[in-house]
Amino acid sequence: MDRVLKAIPKIANPNVLIGFDTADDAGVYRLSDDLALVQTVDFFTPIVDDPFTFGAIAAANSLSDVYAMGGRPISALSIVAFPADQDIDTLSEIMRGGHEKMREAGCAVLGGHSVNDPEIKFGYAVTGLIHPGQIKANAGARPGDALIFTKAVGTGVIGTALKRGIAGEAAVQTATDSMLRLNRAACETMLRFEVHGCTDVTGFGLIGHAREMALASNVTLEIEVARVPFLPGALEAAAAGAIPGGLRNNKDFASCDVENASSAHLNLLDLLYDPQTSGGLLIALPDSDAQALMTALEGAVRIGRVVPRDNKPVRIV
Repeated sequence: MDRVLKAIPKIANPNVLIGFDTADDAGVYRLSDDLALVQTVDFFTPIVDDPFTFGAIAAANSLSDVYAMGGRPISALSIVAFPADQDIDTLSEIMRGGHEKMREAGCAVLGGHSVNDPEIKFGYAVTGLIHPGQIKANAGARPGDALIFTKAVGTGVIGTALKRGIAGEAAVQTATDSMLRLNRAACETMLRFEVHGCTDVTGFGLIGHAREMALASNVTLEIEVARVPFLPGALEAAAAGAIPGGLRNNKDFASCDVENASSAHLNLLDLLYDPQTSGGLLIALPDSDAQALMTALEGAVRIGRVVPRDNKPVRIV
């Protein structure tokens, strides 16, 4: 997709404040001097067994990109792929779960589109509002900034362990609770500070999204692996071989841009590439504000810092 997007010519439009050229979380289109739209879309296949929970996680994941930009989601359109020969009650539960999560976010579901597909997929196209001067792009990280992360890593390996029948019940529940938690509180909290850059950590994993922020900001992100929070059971799942294909793809793609100065175990380092669903926000802000943000937001931890651009966009220490 990186190569495909580079081949697409850009259409000049002065109202496009954020497009696809910096691999940001969402696009931003200016309506006026003090109002802009934030637009994003996301959908995926089931990652948990319960249809209602799957729908709610898909909604939380779709909303996350708007929160990562500092925006407020206002409306959504559902995207449904569902087999015609499946029990329609399953689809009803999926959509009901998504609707309830959208209601929690204060985001109106206006409609959507469905297709007959042998593989279930579900998600939303979400529109939000933001002031053009308050956009939290991934391109603003500055040397000297602290890196704050708001959730634990490991939903990918735990989800794979669940599919293989080797995941512990407690690990699955903790991962599910994390995926169900909206990034709204994290967004509202970070907006109280002078945040320079932000992205949400989802399918490309912590390293993949850190790489995007580093490249867009022309800096190096230094990540302290010992500070990165991991979900209970994530390391055990990785050690048992529950490695999702997305993790391998992420590592193949991004590892060439990573300097590994850590002696951490391979399983631990692999988890930094684990594709996340409804993951946390990675926030770059002045070092002087880091502790205050962590105090204000439960679960937020400092995982590194931003330094001037070095040989590689990401350094693991």
